[in-house]
Amino acid sequence: MAAADLRDELSCSICLSIYTDPVSLPCGHNFCRGCIGRTWDWQEGIEEDPSCPECRQRFKRKPELATAWKLRGMVERFCQTETEPGETGIFCTYCLLSPVPAAKSCLLCEASLCDTHLRGHCQSAEHVLTEPTASFMGRKCSVHHKVLEYHCCEDSACICVYCWVDEKHRGHRVELLSEASEKKKEKLRKVLEKLSPEREETERGAQRLQERRREVAEVAAGETEKVTALFRGIREELEALEKRLLSDISRQKEELSRQLTELIQQLEIKKDELSRKIRHIEELCNMADPLTVLQEQWESHGAAFCGAEGADTEGREREDTEGADTEGREREGTEGADTEGREREGIKVPAVGDLDVGRISETLLTGLAGIVTGVEGRVIPGQEATELVLDINTAGNRVSVSGDGKSASYSHTDQRRPQTPERFLYWPQALSTRSFPSGRHYWEVEVSESGYWGVGAAYPSIERGGNQSGFGNNNKSWCLYRWNNNYTVRHDRKDTQLPHIPPCRRIRISLDYEAGRLSFYELSEPIRYLHTFTASFTEPLHAAFWVGWYGDWVRIIS
Repeated sequence: MAAADLRDELSCSICLSIYTDPVSLPCGHNFCRGCIGRTWDWQEGIEEDPSCPECRQRFKRKPELATAWKLRGMVERFCQTETEPGETGIFCTYCLLSPVPAAKSCLLCEASLCDTHLRGHCQSAEHVLTEPTASFMGRKCSVHHKVLEYHCCEDSACICVYCWVDEKHRGHRVELLSEASEKKKEKLRKVLEKLSPEREETERGAQRLQERRREVAEVAAGETEKVTALFRGIREELEALEKRLLSDISRQKEELSRQLTELIQQLEIKKDELSRKIRHIEELCNMADPLTVLQEQWESHGAAFCGAEGADTEGREREDTEGADTEGREREGTEGADTEGREREGIKVPAVGDLDVGRISETLLTGLAGIVTGVEGRVIPGQEATELVLDINTAGNRVSVSGDGKSASYSHTDQRRPQTPERFLYWPQALSTRSFPSGRHYWEVEVSESGYWGVGAAYPSIERGGNQSGFGNNNKSWCLYRWNNNYTVRHDRKDTQLPHIPPCRRIRISLDYEAGRLSFYELSEPIRYLHTFTASFTEPLHAAFWVGWYGDWVRIIS
């Protein structure tokens, strides 16, 4: 609804202005209380019964004027939206021709007055003047309908003068509203003093979280871009490897096909020659004249027949004298087909090699290994932890270190090592010889299936004696512990228990020094993320290892 239409709906039909203290008649029409009162006063001189100015319905006597509370609320909200800066939005009840801003409101009269009407207003004490207001009922006692002037301290209630002597509040400590208001304001100021810094700190915390959210979004965008580029590169390398392998296979196929084609052509020529000889021999066999047959054999094909008969004779001789050698040659003819030819039904076929599948497989595996190596270099550049070993000079006397410096286990007996400034004297723990002053690194460990162990990182300036020297018991170390098959992370003596998950025997610790992140992962299938510490690292970090009970051990595997 437009503002002009709403103003018409909220305007009195008598004064044509926004309702002032609207009342409702039994017929349902609404008017300003003052307007309808003056109208009925005028009607008394000329009419017997009062009537509604809208519908002309007559009433035998003046009906009681009931405040139209909903309409009044709408008027107040409407006036607030139209109030100019510096104005209250409350107008004089008695200025009928044009609305004039009110200067004061009288709680007794329940009317607002401009400066002009205020000068003629009764100045008695009963007429309590306040700042302009449209809410009069909230300032009067609901029981005695008198102005609320006092505050009962025991009941925390605003009361009128009659309530003070009433049985309900009799004998209670009572203060003027102004006094009680000042006391409450003083308390509120003290609360405000506490809330303001808290709000500022909360706002700073929200700003830090927003900044952190932006950082996370930036990191995620960067990682997304890197992963996208990585897989795009992998796809390109795989496609190139596929083309290389397919080209090699095609080239081998073409070479073998050429060789086979040449051999087929040779065999076709030989087959045609043999077919011609067979037809001629068949013709001889069908001749009836013996002389012609004999003459044709020796003259035309004597050499061929003699060669055939000689071969048969030689074969029979070898069969009689060299049976064992013949059997060996037969095996050689079938098993050595790739080099000496294959024998099919007594006819020797020249040998042709097969596809070099071994070379194809080797090219495939070598290419894939190169791609994987390239991927590892792009995903975790500069991560060199293969030479990570334990520093025996830091190991506590209840830590047994293996000869290769890769394993730490709990020792049943005191190792009685020399007491040096680097050695941990109180806890069964040790640091690595290598430190990480910058960059991105990771190392992996294998741990005992049950028991108590811990892995993490620590500054070299960590204390070496007393309870505070334990990893995580200070602000110079960060540690993932496992005991009773539960994971707990600790830093600066603050523990955080991780959700219960089935333990894994292999743990990866990942460090991004510049980003201030130390993360832990279970190398299960699939890899399971455990926790990340965030900090602004100020010293080089050493890998940290703790073994807490008999049979517990940790071994560096990378």
